[in-house]
Amino acid sequence: MPTHQAPHRTSRFLPLAATAALGLLLSGCTSAGGDGGGSSADPVLPEVTRSAAPEGELPGELQDELQAALDEVMAEYDVPGAAAGVWIPGQGSWTTAAGLANVEANTPATTDMSWPIRSITKSYTVSMILQLADEGELSLDDTIDQYVDGVTNGDKITLLQLANMSSGNADYVTEAFQDEFLADPTRIYTLEELNSFVLDQPAQFEPGAEYLYTNANTNLLGAVVEKVTGTAYADAIQDRILTPLGQTGTTYITDVDDWAEPHPTGYVIDGEPMPMEENSSILGPAGSLFSTLEDGRAWAETLGTGALLKPETQELREIGHKIPSPPYDLYAVGMGETNGWLGHNGEGLGFTAATFHDQATGASIVVYMNVSNNPDAHPADQGFRALAEVLANGTGA
Repeated sequence: MPTHQAPHRTSRFLPLAATAALGLLLSGCTSAGGDGGGSSADPVLPEVTRSAAPEGELPGELQDELQAALDEVMAEYDVPGAAAGVWIPGQGSWTTAAGLANVEANTPATTDMSWPIRSITKSYTVSMILQLADEGELSLDDTIDQYVDGVTNGDKITLLQLANMSSGNADYVTEAFQDEFLADPTRIYTLEELNSFVLDQPAQFEPGAEYLYTNANTNLLGAVVEKVTGTAYADAIQDRILTPLGQTGTTYITDVDDWAEPHPTGYVIDGEPMPMEENSSILGPAGSLFSTLEDGRAWAETLGTGALLKPETQELREIGHKIPSPPYDLYAVGMGETNGWLGHNGEGLGFTAATFHDQATGASIVVYMNVSNNPDAHPADQGFRALAEVLANGTGA
């Protein structure tokens, strides 16, 4: 068992049971310690097999109820287009696409499109950190100054505190970053450049004293992944997660030209949905993954069951706490919990996404929507909650 103490003001997920920090500008275990150096050896690939989708379709009446719930959420929150899926072992599957991927071109959304999943990327990045801890390549008690120089309180902030959003370090959306981004919204940023805006900035609070969700926490962990593995983040995630899981529809994209057509256009709410130019490079390991419904299904189950990790590491991962945003009941270690469902949300730059798994029933739900910055709610999270409620009240899970 890990020897970490649970942070104060925490509670544990029931075992069976955005990127908001970028603000209006953009969105809308203890294991044996490593030495922090890069490794020239091949990565120890996780022993995991991609689960198959449940055979057959869900009952027609249940499908109708799910579609009606999704349609209602889209109407309430002015969502141009969406793709969603529900998978229940032993009962079947339901996937749907609704509305328009591009309003101006009247392009319908489809179930096979590639969608930006924004902060769901965080769950992948933290999973790699936990894998490396399981392998003894690093310790979650390591401080960030062992990997990245210049972070305020870097000699006190642990990797676990970065992963559970209790580090207190500054976010990178400084005045300097905003000035650069607004001067050239198409500029492609490297991870090192994103992290440079955090260095030597005043801390927001002492490490472990509070919880505050920021992209900078995860991007610093992305730099740790690079240093420990000796490879670029994009290569590390491909080698350690995407290839072993068969995630052929999931890609780390920082240059929008690499985004395969046809794809959805993002819209931000500014009185009405307004199209948003895509630049995922400003999100890095905190939010630059793009994925499909089918890969979302596989990731929801992998994340929720802890298939990539040792059982004791997954147990540590499920230690959750209240956090101001985004909308979870609890946020833990690169994973959130809502009504017993485990997973992650994402929001920003015209898109929202939600990917969740219910350990009790084995059901998974994925919702992608091409809208962000709704002042009243996170649309994809509302879609997930609506679909989960149908399952809870109906003949499904």
